[in-house]
Amino acid sequence: MVNPEIAAVFNEIADLLELTGGDPFRVNSYRKAARSIEDLTEDIADVANRGELQNIPGVGKGTAERIMQYLKTGKVAVHQELLNSIPRGLPELLTVPGLGPKKVQALHRELGVNSMADLEAVIADGRAERLPGFGKKSVEKIAEGLAFLKRSAGRTPLGAALPLAEGLRDAVREFTGVRRIEIAGSARRGCETVGDIDLLCIADDGERVVNAFTKLPEVTGVRAAGGTKGSVLVAGPVRGEIQVDLRVVPEESFGAALQYFTGSKEHNVRLRELAVRRGWKLNEYGLFDGDRRIAGREEEEIYEKLDLRPIPPELREDRGEIECRGEIPRLVSLADIKGDMHVHSTASDGRSTIEEMAEAAGKRGYRYLAICDHSKSSVIANGLDETRLLRHIQDIRAAGERVKGLTLLAGIECDILANGSLDYPDDILAQLDWVIASIHSAQQQDRASLTRRSIAAMENPYVCCLGHPSGRLLGRRDAMDLDWDELFATAARTGCALEISASWQRLDLKDVHIRQAIDAGCRLAISTDAHSTDQLDQMPLGVQTARRGWATPEHILNTLPVARLRAWIAAKRKRRM
Repeated sequence: MVNPEIAAVFNEIADLLELTGGDPFRVNSYRKAARSIEDLTEDIADVANRGELQNIPGVGKGTAERIMQYLKTGKVAVHQELLNSIPRGLPELLTVPGLGPKKVQALHRELGVNSMADLEAVIADGRAERLPGFGKKSVEKIAEGLAFLKRSAGRTPLGAALPLAEGLRDAVREFTGVRRIEIAGSARRGCETVGDIDLLCIADDGERVVNAFTKLPEVTGVRAAGGTKGSVLVAGPVRGEIQVDLRVVPEESFGAALQYFTGSKEHNVRLRELAVRRGWKLNEYGLFDGDRRIAGREEEEIYEKLDLRPIPPELREDRGEIECRGEIPRLVSLADIKGDMHVHSTASDGRSTIEEMAEAAGKRGYRYLAICDHSKSSVIANGLDETRLLRHIQDIRAAGERVKGLTLLAGIECDILANGSLDYPDDILAQLDWVIASIHSAQQQDRASLTRRSIAAMENPYVCCLGHPSGRLLGRRDAMDLDWDELFATAARTGCALEISASWQRLDLKDVHIRQAIDAGCRLAISTDAHSTDQLDQMPLGVQTARRGWATPEHILNTLPVARLRAWIAAKRKRRM
């Protein structure tokens, strides 16, 4: 797929336009088109072949022509013209905190700065500090930004960043005078990765709270500290460092600030447009009719004044939530989940026994649990051959007799082999209650081969669910190249569920694929792929990802009571392909 390549070109065009003083409307239009292309779940070349490029949000006639240019030549003319008009290293400077287009232009024009190396040089020899509009403090911040970029690991997976955000929130909550504190930003929206962490609070003495915040033991560096805002660096939960901003907000503006700093940018732009149409102004301080604040204390007030029902944070991405006037279906919640459909035990590569996993599931209020250890081809994971699997099924059933208040399902995570066959014959699979089929090997095959393997698995009547369908690992491995339309159509036709893996390293299916799967009529199952009892706590990540895909309880298989779940499995097995 060339989608990421085209999106990267369009984003760079926007950067280059900013640097050359281009029209802000053009800049935003390129960014919007890039984002829509990134969100596409099919190859943009296929869309072009159907003549449907202008059906993509943000893609007009001119943008469609530029997409066709890239598909035919591998280049976009306006992109090449802009690249030729400025030094190649300038766009990268925009990634430095504290450097906007105007400052980059000044550095280039006055000091000949064309690259990161040039920037470091003019900071080191003092020339940057003497430029009008810069000064010692400004340059110190730019130098800190440079150092941060070198150390930073970039975006952090949600499941790694969220516990850090929650820990810092809880620490600030204990400060004297703090009356309310909330997590905002992409973490609150449940985005799969987080660039930085945003905290908002109401406090009696902002300066005192910010000062205490900068002295937390987790803090490795302080970037800013004042009466209403503190910005610090903390050790990243995966690697590098991550920036955390704490803002102290007046009580009468807290709801407006929480809405504003939760974002997304695109969602906020749409809300401001609605306000402007009424002759109002919306910002982080409130919703104003002239100088009179008419809403802002609570988020809900903002939406209600704009004739919208409050929109869940997970949906604030400008993906249809405004068009439906906030008439959002009731999204799935953690309270709806009645069981975990994919966990491992010590029988393969898990760290907890069957009964330990069952006890932990019961404590979380679950009514059932599917024990799904690895199949024989996963040698590195101590996968089960046929003899061990049959004994394992007996062990699960015996444990189920001893465990009270929880139904144990005898399951397996069965490898889909490179030739499309499964790791066990049907007579073995028929003895299991729940079968997840997953691709763990030969993930670099071409699209047709990978898609055929997934389809063949779903067409097997004993396969209940396709596990972590894209095979991605956040920040470590890209998703497999699959024909998602074909995959979703097959899932709907066969009745095979698709997994939403809540494992913090996966979150697979991702949000836009969940939305597409729902539109295609697929059922979904949220699972943790837990290998120990503590990993059962990843379920909220999967639920939040499902919510971002507009999933309701009716779309999620493991919201069913156990009797209906068993009936669904039986119906799947009787289906004729």
